[in-house]
Amino acid sequence: MASTRPLAVLFDLDGTLIDSIELILNSAQHAFRHREGHIPSDAEWLTGVGIPLATMFKRYARDDAEVDTLIAKYREYQLANHDRLVRCYDTVVDTVDALRASGHPLAIVTSKTGWLAQRGLDNVGLGSHFDVIVGCDTCALHKPDPGPVLFALDKLGYTPNEAVFVGDSIYDIQAGNAAGVTTIAALWGPFTRNDLVPSAPTHFLERISDLPRLLAQVETGGNKGSK
Repeated sequence: MASTRPLAVLFDLDGTLIDSIELILNSAQHAFRHREGHIPSDAEWLTGVGIPLATMFKRYARDDAEVDTLIAKYREYQLANHDRLVRCYDTVVDTVDALRASGHPLAIVTSKTGWLAQRGLDNVGLGSHFDVIVGCDTCALHKPDPGPVLFALDKLGYTPNEAVFVGDSIYDIQAGNAAGVTTIAALWGPFTRNDLVPSAPTHFLERISDLPRLLAQVETGGNKGSK
């Protein structure tokens, strides 16, 4: 894939740029505390990271009213502890700075709400780095549907063959593949290579600091997939 302008770089947020896994798990444990019936283990809850919170809770709730109750309890813990427990992965800020300096348009495509995504970015020093933020409240469709990826590209004025999507979950990769962008599986988050292989990413990336070099490879047509 040869590009005449710097590639647009779309990122998932949780598990890709920010390490919020402890917050996510603690919030879920708080939401399910004292509830009768099945309570998901941490490992089970992680399988839903990357899709909207309401979708995750619908797997366990008896009805919509209980979904609302569980979300309210989840938010209670999440908002009280957000800034304390959210942090960047190593070299994220330096890498994003380098991408901006190189002229890459940047976007966030996340399954959390846009306002909470902005709060997380502000908290780690990335609040002004992104041209577009697409949250679960931004458009009607959600990952793994390609809709949020295509929405971000439309806002950036880019086509799928001029973009990459970096994410840590199968839902990110599925959405990116369906949208027709180059997909990059982030291996520094909570999921392993074996977890992500079934979603067929174009590339695997061990460290985010290696992303600029990979983008240069993709821009010059070396888009064969790094295994």
